[in-house]
Amino acid sequence: YDVTKLSFHAWIHLRNQYRLLRVGATLGHGCGPLVVARSPIAPQRIPSCRIVLPGEHTTAHLLFRLWAPNAANRIFAPYDQVMRMVANGEADAGVIIHESRLVYREKGFVCLADLGTWWEAQTGLPIPLGCIAARSSLGEERIAGCEEMVERSLRLAFREPEAAYAYAKEHAQETEDRVIRQHIETYVNDFSLDLGSNGRAAVATLERMARNAGIGP
Repeated sequence: YDVTKLSFHAWIHLRNQYRLLRVGATLGHGCGPLVVARSPIAPQRIPSCRIVLPGEHTTAHLLFRLWAPNAANRIFAPYDQVMRMVANGEADAGVIIHESRLVYREKGFVCLADLGTWWEAQTGLPIPLGCIAARSSLGEERIAGCEEMVERSLRLAFREPEAAYAYAKEHAQETEDRVIRQHIETYVNDFSLDLGSNGRAAVATLERMARNAGIGP
């Protein structure tokens, strides 16, 4: 794709081909992936557990590997299947993202670790989750045009949230109004309008930590 949404983990691997847009990213505080299970698991047991994760190149997977580098028994599934697989016993624990992190308690899960809280304690920076990137070969003018369109769309959504809400609900995995609104409020914020210096520092830190751990390119 010429323009695509990516996890920051995926973008690290594609940074020589794709330019990170300054708009449209998902960063923030208190919005990181959660490690959940049906019942408490002692931290020292995590390396021997079967862990289901929402995709190999998700930021959730990268953060989990940084947090638990010795946990080698990792399996992958679409993010909306993670809790089901843990509930069915196909995995001992799972890493959840998106709406799942807002409803896990009522579905009978316990949180073993908040990877966002861990990240913020390690770095003091917002957690970088996803971004919009454009193929570098498009050139400066066309990439700037993409940024302008995304920013215009976001500002319109901030001004008319109900219009954006209807679209979000149509495509949501969890359709309860409270969850959808909380989901939007959690992941769409000032960083979405402009990464800024703090956001870029977070991305650079993630890349450095991945490289130092032998995970990044």
